[in-house]
Amino acid sequence: MILLYAGTVVQAQVMSLQRIIDSISVHHPVVKMYDNEIRSMDENAKGARSWMAPQVGVGNFMTPYNVDLWRKKDGMTGMGSVAFSVEQMIPNKKKLDANEAYMKAMSSTQKEKKNAQLNELVQDAKQLYYDWIILEKKLSVIKENQSLLNFMIKNAEIRYQNGLSKISAYYKAKASLGNIKNMQLMYENDIKEKRIRLNALMNRNAMLPLEIDTSFQFNDYADLVFDKDLFYKNRSDLKALDKEINIANLQQENEKQSLKPEFGFRYENMVGFGGQPLQYTAMIMIKLPFVSWASKMNKANIESLKWKASSLESQKEMMVNEYSGMAYGMRNEFDLNKKQIELYEQEIIPALKNNYKSMQLGYEQNTEELFMLFDAWEQLNMTQIEYFDLYTKALTMQVTLDRLIEKK
Repeated sequence: MILLYAGTVVQAQVMSLQRIIDSISVHHPVVKMYDNEIRSMDENAKGARSWMAPQVGVGNFMTPYNVDLWRKKDGMTGMGSVAFSVEQMIPNKKKLDANEAYMKAMSSTQKEKKNAQLNELVQDAKQLYYDWIILEKKLSVIKENQSLLNFMIKNAEIRYQNGLSKISAYYKAKASLGNIKNMQLMYENDIKEKRIRLNALMNRNAMLPLEIDTSFQFNDYADLVFDKDLFYKNRSDLKALDKEINIANLQQENEKQSLKPEFGFRYENMVGFGGQPLQYTAMIMIKLPFVSWASKMNKANIESLKWKASSLESQKEMMVNEYSGMAYGMRNEFDLNKKQIELYEQEIIPALKNNYKSMQLGYEQNTEELFMLFDAWEQLNMTQIEYFDLYTKALTMQVTLDRLIEKK
């Protein structure tokens, strides 16, 4: 029985944030999806230098319907022959080069889209991770509060039995203890939800045990300049736009090369009937796609691609301006939240804890009433909730900034 129990217990794995990010980058299905799509495009590009298929034919050539005329007769040779033909168009080398460059560049956009999607997954994981850390901190405070409330309740019960205290604050403490237990259940359930979602992001069984390393520190964005150089360097969606502009230019060049003439040849060999000599036909052919009635589509595509590239450039500038304004505003709010957290940690919460301790000492020495001790605890508890709300807000802002500058 002991061995069976030991076999069913799974050790919860403690993972740091970086390990979770690395796991997502390797195992999430979206990574495999984009990798397969990129491979598909790269394989397709291998056929960029293909020629048109040769054409081969066989059949009668200048042959009369009257079969009698096929044969040699009265010193005259027969009429008609059997022809064997082969035809091949030779593509323009520059057109092949342009088509190859265009097709090889097709997958580059997907590579940047993969990085952009991966950034979203990583930042989602960060948010879940940080939320989990705050929930753990809240649970530790809840355990302290349960201990404090239990002290008040038990002490009040003893005093009431001895006629030394009023009962009104006692019921407030009992109700608060119930609320604290309810919050504990909610936080523990929230942690389970974060565990399930993190496991899913890592493409693991959602119900696998998982624990996190609760140590962390705030990022420092003070030295960052949120200009276009930073976003062009970091943002995958902007890089994807650059790739799309490049692809539009390569496609435009491909269309231009399609207007160049192409050469080909045709060879026919005739085997004559009724003693006719062997004959042949050799022809050089030129394809003229630049004539006005055949080039309209290519010229229209060239003009369309020029404006498409200009549109993408404008879109890129618009996105950079938006990102820059958002980043500066978020950094100001993030810095404010950090200063507020520091104020709570160094001044507000320590003062309220000292206030509670002094009230507790006075209560134990019968110089303070239970309702005053309860009020001191309630004020401390509400302030701690505000403190954790600030922490959550700051970490959410940090994740949003990381998402914006694509910091993994």
